[in-house]
Amino acid sequence: MAIKEVVKHPAKVLSTPCAEVTEINEEIITLLDDLYDTMVEYDGVGIAAPQINVPLRVAIVELGEERDVLEMINPTVIETEGAEVDVEGCLSFPNLYGEVERPEYVKIEACDREGRVYELEAGGFDARAILHEIDHLDGILFDSKIKRVLTEEELEAMYAEEEE
Repeated sequence: MAIKEVVKHPAKVLSTPCAEVTEINEEIITLLDDLYDTMVEYDGVGIAAPQINVPLRVAIVELGEERDVLEMINPTVIETEGAEVDVEGCLSFPNLYGEVERPEYVKIEACDREGRVYELEAGGFDARAILHEIDHLDGILFDSKIKRVLTEEELEAMYAEEEE
């Protein structure tokens, strides 16, 4: 387990679709652990393998109030519903925050570190985080989806409101 450097835009690895994982082995387990350590170090809620310069379909997201870690290997979106605009940021785009429209609900299928296939349904912020990371695996970056960039003042005002 190690903290890796987060790749910043415009690195080519970020805009290139990732390869499927063909075998879950020690390298993939280590990758999942490295993703977790790096996400925690940089105070993220999710991170995808290309963000640490590994072009494989592997990502993690912290879900819910408990911040349970969801490990996704070769995730695919099965279904989405609704639409919601909310603020997003990205570890690969320091100091860029914007309003992004995403589905309110998502159902995915993926593998865990034991190679078990699972389905998961999520809504709200969890759905947003999952879809943001799956976009990374497809070479789609959140800056292409921003409807409006937030100024630093707007961001600070938003955080101040949340603390009240």
